[in-house]
Amino acid sequence: MPQPVQTGILQPVPLASRYLHFSIADASQLPAALQRLSTLADGESVVVGLGPATVAALGATVPGLHELSDLGVAQAPSPVTPVALWCWLRSEDHGDLVFLSRQIEKAVTPGLRLDKTIEAFRYGRGPNGHGRDLTGYEDGIENPTDDAALAAAVLQGAGDGLDGSSFVAVQQWVHDFDTFEALGQPAQDHTFGRRRSDSEEMDDAPASAHVKRTAQEDFDPEAFVLRRSMPWAAHSTAGLIFVAFGRSFDAYEALLRRMAGLDDGVVDALYQFSTPVSGCFLWCPPVRRGTLDLRHLGL
Repeated sequence: MPQPVQTGILQPVPLASRYLHFSIADASQLPAALQRLSTLADGESVVVGLGPATVAALGATVPGLHELSDLGVAQAPSPVTPVALWCWLRSEDHGDLVFLSRQIEKAVTPGLRLDKTIEAFRYGRGPNGHGRDLTGYEDGIENPTDDAALAAAVLQGAGDGLDGSSFVAVQQWVHDFDTFEALGQPAQDHTFGRRRSDSEEMDDAPASAHVKRTAQEDFDPEAFVLRRSMPWAAHSTAGLIFVAFGRSFDAYEALLRRMAGLDDGVVDALYQFSTPVSGCFLWCPPVRRGTLDLRHLGL
């Protein structure tokens, strides 16, 4: 039997993406807004996430859903910028995203207000077939696949209205390219713990290397998430939209704590040249008969 998951979560990242961030404008209009949205959001071309405030405003609860926490580490900031509704628009043609955005904004007004739009894109291909970050390093190499991806990213065994749902962590990172370029190639490779040329891990990488900080199999329990990150750019500013889906937030929170050095005092070297400027946690409902399944929220 097919899993009732929003299928865009499990598919490779598309050529073009647009992220829409909404806040609550009129809580009394939320139910109607989300019901209209549910007919547009097929889970493939549009992946939807709902923030804790939205679920609470509907008088519902989703076990495990909560806001991202600021870890309070100056060298590894984790800003908390709650989002009521997050829509990830996916296409191979940027023009499609323009028209889809208009449809979604009209559908959720006046219950929700569009606060932010981020344009993202796939950049190149690495040796393993994944897209690259704008630093040139291949992203998502350690992603689980097939049944392992489903097990890592999708809630199962929780009952109707919850089975097939997912939790997503979203952060917008801004790269300082001048600082990164000044490191030089050997130091850049050591920052990631991989060679940019062939994406192979480096045995002599320091403990601060990103791949060592986030080796998912080294955690107890293992901390696997399904990454769907993409580069973004606006004018002269650019970086990475970090997107990680999980059956809960446990794995992501464990990864973030280790990146911030809370386990052993070693901060991830990525923070030398890249800084998160926003971050939020959301719940992605399952789908049912081709539309969002909002039964758990009483809709």
